[in-house]
Amino acid sequence: MHVRTAALTAVAALTLSLGPNGPGQGGAARTAGRPGDLVGVAPTAFRPLPRAPTATRAWHIEYRSTTAKGAPNTVSGTVIVPADGRTGPRPLITYAVGTVGLADGCAPSAGFPRGTTAEANLIHLLTLRGWAVVVTDYEGLGTPGVHTYTVGPAEGRAVLDAARAAERLPGAGLTRRTPVGIMGYSQGGQAAGWAAELHRDYAPELNVKGTAAGGVPADLLKVAAHNHGRTGAGLVLMSAIGQNAAYPELRLDAYLNERGRRYVDFMKHNCVAIDTVAGLFHEMSEVTVRDPLRRPDWRRALHASDLGTRAPDRPVYLYHGTADRLIPYAVGARLRADWCARRAAVSWRPVPLGEHVIGAIAGAVPAADWLADRFDGKRVRGDC
Repeated sequence: MHVRTAALTAVAALTLSLGPNGPGQGGAARTAGRPGDLVGVAPTAFRPLPRAPTATRAWHIEYRSTTAKGAPNTVSGTVIVPADGRTGPRPLITYAVGTVGLADGCAPSAGFPRGTTAEANLIHLLTLRGWAVVVTDYEGLGTPGVHTYTVGPAEGRAVLDAARAAERLPGAGLTRRTPVGIMGYSQGGQAAGWAAELHRDYAPELNVKGTAAGGVPADLLKVAAHNHGRTGAGLVLMSAIGQNAAYPELRLDAYLNERGRRYVDFMKHNCVAIDTVAGLFHEMSEVTVRDPLRRPDWRRALHASDLGTRAPDRPVYLYHGTADRLIPYAVGARLRADWCARRAAVSWRPVPLGEHVIGAIAGAVPAADWLADRFDGKRVRGDC
């Protein structure tokens, strides 16, 4: 009881000192400080399902991070720690969720208290191992601005800075020596992959032991080409919205027809499941007056989110469904080849006959088992 009371007192003091909207007024004040510094903290709850409490303590956080262009920003997220009486060190997973939508209400932190966040059950399995978990909401999803969906550099920094913020959170019981694992699937797999590639230069002080990434859209132009004329075209438009949020000079609105503008407005103000977005239309020509993905500036922006151009400095567990209809298996296999060519330690695991959602579910426990081995100090050579 004494430890819990002290923790709650520390959190309350931090919440009062920072305030719900950070120190002072205006964007400059909200983004002052180092990446990973806490801007705001408030107690919250973590529920994997509606009215399903867990033996955890949770905090909603706002923390300093960095945009794709290198500017400071503020990102929100949730820190979850098992209430198991453990006082010694425990591992931390910095977890990146897959596609949830573009509206602030879609943020994982918004759904955790209600038990409506899609991947909360997978996250709960991690807490049952005694691990702490921090879940980023990404840039613009839970904080001002449009969510920079599929913008790899911004996502990777948000994931790494979430771990920094969790380690700096009073009462969480985490320190700079905390062993850290990075985990994510689909959009989250892209974010996890970017965090793995950025770790050496952006957050080398984090004690990262390994990264588990699945269903990774490592090459957005190849993913877009695969979905041309198919039901995944709506996700391509979502990606275009995210790229335009990071790089406003792309001027997405200049390429949209009236139908496209309606869809963009709908996506920005709603939480949309993958199957909903995927069924909106089949070709970009249905929502544009000209295809932005053929323009050099758009292609450069999308290529700026390519993975595989540098080697992660810690081992990686990479998995992909062989029957994935949204993100082709060949894209994941190419990422494995690119990382292997750069001498990264990659453990490659195809999910037989797995389509996109099945890959997420079937691959989650083996990925967590692999991370557990890294936390236990077991050596891994990879299978390049």
